[in-house]
Amino acid sequence: KAPQACAPIGAVLTIAAAGSEMSNASVITNEDGWLKRGLQSPYAYCKFAILNPELTCTLPPYQTASGCTDIIVHTLERYFTKPGVTSLSLTDGMAEALLRNVMRNARLALQKPADYDVRAEIMWAGTLSHNDITGDRSQGDWASHQLEHELGGMFDIAHGAGLAAIWGSWARYVLKQNPCRFAQLAVNVLNVPYSFGNDEKTALEGIAAMEDFFRSIGMPTSISDMEIELTDTQIKELAHKCSFMGRRTIGGFVTLNAADMENIYRMAR
Repeated sequence: KAPQACAPIGAVLTIAAAGSEMSNASVITNEDGWLKRGLQSPYAYCKFAILNPELTCTLPPYQTASGCTDIIVHTLERYFTKPGVTSLSLTDGMAEALLRNVMRNARLALQKPADYDVRAEIMWAGTLSHNDITGDRSQGDWASHQLEHELGGMFDIAHGAGLAAIWGSWARYVLKQNPCRFAQLAVNVLNVPYSFGNDEKTALEGIAAMEDFFRSIGMPTSISDMEIELTDTQIKELAHKCSFMGRRTIGGFVTLNAADMENIYRMAR
């Protein structure tokens, strides 16, 4: 059912992560079957939001890092657009600057958790990562988020941590769709030297560099890093749920069916 109305919503952020202050989306887990599902509605936009970085200073390091990872992946989901979508250099530049900013300040926040300026940089990045200034949400990929939602529904893990565990496997699985795009990310954000004439080599080095960053802030880069040992039966269940019991595909950059989802979960375990 589609919502027909909503009481006015305001947000007071206590974590920089989801960009809820700029989002019309919500996610909820149905404990009857452990299904994690999203809802988007124009009624869900905030009427006001208060962003006070001081309220995030007491976050545990793991939640700080998980929030920064969510911000990063929100931007990456928009960065990897559907085939045929024209990439604007200005939008790319803003996205790349935001990614570099969050990566730098995520490390600083773990070293100096009470630093107001560091927390402010991260909080503002969280807002900008989810208001479409770094790319139109409807033209992005979002497969990593959909794959993670089922992990979160089944195992109750932190969302950002689940994204870090999934992203590298998704990236390697879809890389050949557009190696140049991954190579651009590698060079412009992750300081990977460009291997002329070999976008794929540069791209793979960039994916590895992103995973190195996740590890540097205490995030997992595989599902087993979260002390979850997926069985083949669980992988099939996750893919079955993620495909809405075989009724949908996911992904804009590359369209993924249930078999693809299984393959990515298997790579990520």
